[in-house]
Amino acid sequence: MELIRYWQVVWRRWWLIAALLVVVGVLSMLSYDWSPAPMYTTVFRFSVGIVPEPPVGAEYAYNTLDIWRSAEYLMDDLAAAVRGNNYARLVAQRLDESGVNLAGRFSAATEHRVLTVSITWADPEQLSRIANAAVQVLEQEAGQLVGALGDADPVLRLIEQPIVAPAGRSLGDKLDIPIRMGLALIAGVAGAFLMDYLDTTVRDGAEVEELGIAVLSQIPKE
Repeated sequence: MELIRYWQVVWRRWWLIAALLVVVGVLSMLSYDWSPAPMYTTVFRFSVGIVPEPPVGAEYAYNTLDIWRSAEYLMDDLAAAVRGNNYARLVAQRLDESGVNLAGRFSAATEHRVLTVSITWADPEQLSRIANAAVQVLEQEAGQLVGALGDADPVLRLIEQPIVAPAGRSLGDKLDIPIRMGLALIAGVAGAFLMDYLDTTVRDGAEVEELGIAVLSQIPKE
């Protein structure tokens, strides 16, 4: 019974919900960028390890499993360093091109001992140069980015070369209009219930009985 009453509330104010959907839909269509500038992306991967250097005169050997675990612990720091401004500055210096701001352009993900770095840029040729510079910085200056682990430095081996490819629309762009329409629908339904709550009109016997008044009979609309 409650579900029927909820539906009646929505049906009585359907025009409010429809109006919000139409307004938001039209504004979204007009403001949406249907022909965005082309973007390009590249991804490259490194296998990360550690080469320990035992102290002089040590009479023990490192456990290989401990080395792997240490490399995995290092991954989070290395990924954070790739996303940081210091890495962007080092890549820009090696690139040696004026006016290139790389801050916030690098994203990094980790899986076990594999570091995945991705870059998105508007110029495919320049992106290729940026990717090559980014690879060189990681290969040669990874220890400077994260600091040495005692006497052990990170060792990175490139396992997937950067390849430039066109980038599709982001998930946020694809869901922009559906999300707006969903929010408009929620706002319309909420507005319908608010208007019904503020409305003092009595429409049926059930609403009269809620006021504490006994209903003796009803005359149907037909």
